[in-house]
Amino acid sequence: MKFVDEYRHSTLLKNQLAELRRGITQRWVIMDVCGGQTHSLLRHGLEEALDDVLELAHGPGCPVCVTPAEVIDDAVKLAKRPDVVLASFGDMLRVPGHTGSLLQARAAGAEVRTVYSPVDALQLAAKEPHKQIVFFGVGFETTAPATALAVLQARQLKLRNFSLLVHHVRVEPAMRAVIQLPDNRVQGFLAAGHVCTVTGFAHYRKFVDEFQVPVVVTGFEPSDLLAGLTECVRLLELRKPQLRNQYERAARPEGNVHAQHLIDEVYAVATIPWRGFGEIPDGGLVLRSQLSDFDARRRFGIIASPSSSDGECRSVDVMAGRIKPPDCPLFGNRCTPDMPVGAPMVSSEGACAAYFSYARPFERNHE
Repeated sequence: MKFVDEYRHSTLLKNQLAELRRGITQRWVIMDVCGGQTHSLLRHGLEEALDDVLELAHGPGCPVCVTPAEVIDDAVKLAKRPDVVLASFGDMLRVPGHTGSLLQARAAGAEVRTVYSPVDALQLAAKEPHKQIVFFGVGFETTAPATALAVLQARQLKLRNFSLLVHHVRVEPAMRAVIQLPDNRVQGFLAAGHVCTVTGFAHYRKFVDEFQVPVVVTGFEPSDLLAGLTECVRLLELRKPQLRNQYERAARPEGNVHAQHLIDEVYAVATIPWRGFGEIPDGGLVLRSQLSDFDARRRFGIIASPSSSDGECRSVDVMAGRIKPPDCPLFGNRCTPDMPVGAPMVSSEGACAAYFSYARPFERNHE
């Protein structure tokens, strides 16, 4: 398939692996901050092929994984209201909260519907004016423009039965949270290429200068990832903390200016809780005051609960790069994709789900 096969060709990948290995003199720790990259690294066997010379850590780059249990609880509360239809992406339905999941709420009679975009929820509001349609808006800067556009369209159409439960998160503040942990081991980052197509990547220069670590913008195909890792290793070996773009076919320094304007018009940057990490300064987006009528929490009087721990689930240790998923005692035992304890096992982008699907998941727990 054009534009895919050429980034997966076995000869190319073997040559890239050999080039990467030639440039390594010590075992560096490099973090990818996108769940799609995590899955690609494992699915194509790159992590296993490099394990003896390079440690890959998998950061908080999965929006499902970092949505706090308290926010899931808010969604469940809304879904249980007789006048509300809770519209959500499918991968959010099984994420556990303290009071259960949206899937369990639906089984108990709550009206929870799976949609594929905010526009689907908007159309639902137009078709069912007797119901209050609440769209559960989550995701990084890649999905924020679509929910922003939906709110603006709802205002234009005067849809008074449409609102948002928002928990959009921002990538760079999460990287700051990781690098500032007292026990941080991460020495370089692969930045998420699809996020950079929206936000651009010029803003990472400040991050690189402040923390003196290399950041390489990288795509998702195995060749993209090997190119990103090779460049990151080169910068680490040279002791040159710099910003590089290895995803030139899609990412530009300025990003998508139109999408950025949409986000800025609808949202304000705010400190919000992340699952496992607690409050992250500037870590997310909230609706601006002039659009507060579309805020589901305000409309239905939902008071956000304080952030709390995830109990036995060690998801934050996985996302901070402290451990690999198989190091968690729950992994593959009490926590599986069929019966997940934590969000990283629920999500199709979660690191735990990736290890369960593609790695040898029980190796560490059953040695």
